Amino acid sequence: MNLPALAVFLKSRRDRVRPADVGLPTGPRRRVPGLRREEVAQLAGLSADYYTELERGRGAQPSAQTLAALARALRLNGDERDHLFLLADRPTPPAAHGTTAHVQPALLGLLDRLTTTPAQVITDLHEVLVQNPLAAALVGRPPAVSGPAASFVHRWFTDPAARRLYPPEDHAHHSRVFVADLQAVAARRGRDPAVSRMVAALRRHSEEFAALWDTHDVALRRTDRKRIVHPVLGVIELDCHNLFSEDGRQRLLWFTAPPGTRGAARLEMLSVIGTQDMTADAHALGGDTGTSAARQAGGPVTANE
Repeated sequence: MNLPALAVFLKSRRDRVRPADVGLPTGPRRRVPGLRREEVAQLAGLSADYYTELERGRGAQPSAQTLAALARALRLNGDERDHLFLLADRPTPPAAHGTTAHVQPALLGLLDRLTTTPAQVITDLHEVLVQNPLAAALVGRPPAVSGPAASFVHRWFTDPAARRLYPPEDHAHHSRVFVADLQAVAARRGRDPAVSRMVAALRRHSEEFAALWDTHDVALRRTDRKRIVHPVLGVIELDCHNLFSEDGRQRLLWFTAPPGTRGAARLEMLSVIGTQDMTADAHALGGDTGTSAARQAGGPVTANE
């Protein structure tokens, strides 16, 4: 691992990013051309001390998840992301999917502008890549796991805690939607090993999934009406929308409510409450509320759906 070169590269990329590029206020007393170190740490979900050590050419080797979070926070393009992984002596992750996937620039640019509504970018397997603070407050941050459990769909059929995000009477509807969506993704990806492994595992562990899979219903989820159980505000009724990347492997997902409705009023309250007093149990729910490093206190976050 080339720590000195990694430090120089991180600083050069930090100097290039303007606060407005990532939804942060400029402020009158800014003494650096780009982001401050603590702002990069905040955007990447890291401690300021840890990031400072990296820029000083010290510290432990960053994990693939940490590098992916830094690539998003610093708005690196694909070549820059690959270079970052090379300097840290980590294998470059697949560009198209997985929790370390590089977020499509167009989706990330749109997410930066969605500051007044919950929004996040997920993969087509419902793995949360990045989310804004309101999404973290609404559906929680994703658990720090990798592999199949990073998918909210996988957790939906294998972990009862994931279902607390929705009222029990809505569970059957969401199960049907998730399975039909996964059927469409499986068809689009062809003989993709990741999808095949997920389907095989879910068929083994969930009779409900197996029965729904055998119906062969196919439908990508583009929009849906959701009732989300919030630990403070109670049930919030919202519309969930999806915008797909060009290759279909990533989605920008955001929540809205018609003006004047209870849902709209509760979204307003959510912006005040934020993530304060959110218990880990209440927010280890999942990635696809349609699904979450957090844009903590103003920057992108990775989390739930």
